[in-house]
Amino acid sequence: MSDVMPNVSSASPIITPLFLGLTELYRVRSVVVARAEVSMGAAGGEAGTWARRWAWWISWAGVLGQLGRHVEGTGVQLSGDLMLGGLFPVHEKGDKTPCSSALYDRGLQRLEAMLYAVDLINRDSKLLPNVTLGVHILDTCSRDTYALNQSLEFIRVSLDALDTSGLECSDGREPRVKYRAKPVRGVVGGSYSSVSLQVANLFRLFRIPQVSPASTARALSDKDRYEFFARTVPPDTYQAMAIVDVLELFNWTYVSTIHSEGSYGEFGIEVIHNLASARNICIAVYEKIPHNADHKVFDTAVGNLLKKPTARAVVLFTRAEDARGVLAAAQRLNLTSYFHWVASDGWGKQSHLVDGLQEVAEGAITVELTSEVVTGFDEYMASLTPENNQRNPWFKEYWETFFGCRLRSPGTDLACPDTLRITKKAGYQQDPKVQFVVDAVYAFAHALSDLQESVCGGASHVCDAMNNFDGGHFYREYLLNVSFKGVVGSQVTFDERGDGPARYTIYNYRRIAGTNIYNYSVAGHWYSRLDLDLSEVRWAGNASQVPTSVCSHPCQVGEIKIMQQGDTCCWICTPCKAWEMMVGEFTCRDCGAGRWPYEDKMGCFELPHKYMRWSSIFALVPVAISCLGIILTLTVIIIFGRHDDTPIVKASGRELSYMLLCGILICYLNTFLLLAMPGAIVCALQRFGVGFGFSMIYGALLTKTNRISRIFDSASRSARRPGFISPKSQVIITCSLVSVQVVATVVWLVIEPPGVRFDYPTRDQVILKCRIKDSSFLLSLIYNMFLITTCTVYAVKTRKIPENFNESKFIGFTMYTTCIIWLAFVPIYFGTGNSYEVQITTLCVAISLSASVALFCLYSPKIYIIVFHPDKNVRKLTMNSATYKKAPTASSAANHGSEGVKLQTVPGTPSRTATEGGSQGVMESEALL
Repeated sequence: MSDVMPNVSSASPIITPLFLGLTELYRVRSVVVARAEVSMGAAGGEAGTWARRWAWWISWAGVLGQLGRHVEGTGVQLSGDLMLGGLFPVHEKGDKTPCSSALYDRGLQRLEAMLYAVDLINRDSKLLPNVTLGVHILDTCSRDTYALNQSLEFIRVSLDALDTSGLECSDGREPRVKYRAKPVRGVVGGSYSSVSLQVANLFRLFRIPQVSPASTARALSDKDRYEFFARTVPPDTYQAMAIVDVLELFNWTYVSTIHSEGSYGEFGIEVIHNLASARNICIAVYEKIPHNADHKVFDTAVGNLLKKPTARAVVLFTRAEDARGVLAAAQRLNLTSYFHWVASDGWGKQSHLVDGLQEVAEGAITVELTSEVVTGFDEYMASLTPENNQRNPWFKEYWETFFGCRLRSPGTDLACPDTLRITKKAGYQQDPKVQFVVDAVYAFAHALSDLQESVCGGASHVCDAMNNFDGGHFYREYLLNVSFKGVVGSQVTFDERGDGPARYTIYNYRRIAGTNIYNYSVAGHWYSRLDLDLSEVRWAGNASQVPTSVCSHPCQVGEIKIMQQGDTCCWICTPCKAWEMMVGEFTCRDCGAGRWPYEDKMGCFELPHKYMRWSSIFALVPVAISCLGIILTLTVIIIFGRHDDTPIVKASGRELSYMLLCGILICYLNTFLLLAMPGAIVCALQRFGVGFGFSMIYGALLTKTNRISRIFDSASRSARRPGFISPKSQVIITCSLVSVQVVATVVWLVIEPPGVRFDYPTRDQVILKCRIKDSSFLLSLIYNMFLITTCTVYAVKTRKIPENFNESKFIGFTMYTTCIIWLAFVPIYFGTGNSYEVQITTLCVAISLSASVALFCLYSPKIYIIVFHPDKNVRKLTMNSATYKKAPTASSAANHGSEGVKLQTVPGTPSRTATEGGSQGVMESEALL
């Protein structure tokens, strides 16, 4: 040996292998650092520096950790032409040591599943003919750092040669290093995502392909970081989607989450939070369970869930031991049947996880990768005994743990009987991941078979080209491209990221009705979408109704959410106003005048325009009054026309009577204009017709009363006949008075053109009206009010004329009644402004009543004489109302005829001379008719 290295030939048998192991692992460390610098140092800057430091520390940790492993040599090693590595959690992690003494049942099953698959492949004459597979399986103890140290064993044996240039023996010969195993072509494992994340980085440096049967962390799909990693299971992204679909199906909008520390829990729960946020599912409380958590940690986590008592659904994305710790804490806190659990495949359908915690776990919904029972594996496990399974150094320990006996205690009560077998009757249950372990081994076998056929020229042995084939090219060109029917008949493939197909089964942990037995029942499946039958799910107490987990119940139609300060998941529902629509979930918006929201409050529509309908009772009443008035008015006109030359018609002033009757007829016809659907022409006719009709009535009455007043005023002063009392003059005066209204109306139509407008008396009404204000409409009648007032004044002024001229009394009564009608009409019209139907009806009735008063008061006495007492329709009687009361005798008639009309002196009336003069004037004027 050189002076650099001590002489080891004379060293003790213990020191020599230790020294050689340390020397060899030092070289491994150097290779790791060198390859790390080549692979990651090219990035430069801080990233390259970090990569070199990481590789340096990891490699030195491997040297120190492997020193003990080199001496111990614990693992499963089967020789073969091609070697596969295996990493499985045979033991659980320890509290103060890397490994505890407790065996992990699922991990040992997966180890045996790999051995089972290798046995099947080696017996298959078509797959890798004349080539045997060997294995080198190591225990990860469910801990990532320990698994990394274990993985250095694969690195050591993968090196082509050992550089011994710096070593020499005392006799000058080169030292010989004996390898215990051949380099591995790939590694099956690990199980936990945290383990796979660590070892995948190491295997990447040495281009060793890795296929995991259980690691589902999303980060492992990143081919830039985990270049040669594949898995027969899908990433947790799909599992998270399945869980959120379950939450959405149950309408659980307010949930809490608990996840394990590490890549599996942290990456999985991150996806769940993102998906939940996108689907309006709120996270009330989220807890993380750290490594090596004790009872206090679990109690604190479950206690924190109680801070949000309405969030009864709890999502568990944890490892199996953490899920059991949460359930145990809930039981200690007496929270049986309080929470509704939704768990990932970390819980799955494991029976031992819920042993003693059945009541707390009742009703849980769990997600598990869809897998089939490998029937041959159950038979394989049943055939194993400690005597025939010498290749697994941990099997005896597993046997003792499984059956609770001792193999090395013959003759005692704890001794293991020879008849024991690992069967379902003994409590054995196949791990769901066994199928994926077998599929992973077969994936390597198919890829190696394709490689052999491709590079060995059809040779049925391992050729040099196959031995020297690059592991990275083997991963990309062969391993990712395999496609075959798995051991249970399902298709085994990988996508471009090395992930397996996503297929999940949804289980419901429930109690069998009428018993105290609990089991996992299939409730549904998830193949890119959820297929779950709610009727198949049972909750705590064997209830079938889906429980609630909400902070606030969904708002009803037309209600918006007002968020509570500090918690975006809780709200108060507040209804929008009747005329408001919803804009999103948080805002109400006014639909605007003339618009109204739909029933679902998601939009607005135009309100129908209301106007007076002919079928309405508010229209039928004024129409009936108007029609009756029109008939009566036409009847009067016809009667007057037929008796046009009779004294009573002449005494009434035929021209003014006809003008007055036309005005009355127009007033009745105005009802139809006022009830018609508003339009430009209709509105113009309304403005013109109402004022014109009234002006004709009261203009003619004013002319009449003024004529009578002037006659008597003139007679009291002189016997000379007053001017402008002829029929022609009266017509001209009346037309002049009417023309004022006509001109004013025309000017009004020019200043304010006719049209329609929309009136909104209430938010849900749109009234189609003429484009004038109510006040403007009444202002247009001011002139007619002036005529009425003036006419009333003349009626009062002529109230004391002799009884013979009683038409002035009828005119006075007409005007008094008209004033009362108009005084009542104005407040009623303005007071009913919110009810367009009542307002229009009021206007129509008021106009018809005004016309009816004039018609009945002025013409009923005359019609009565003309129709029923034509004998009184003589000139001498038309001037004496007293004769209306009593029919004349023959003698009196003769006396009257010879003596003429006797003029009586009435107290309070003008003198006989004045009266005679006035009577003579009136007689003369009537003679002109």
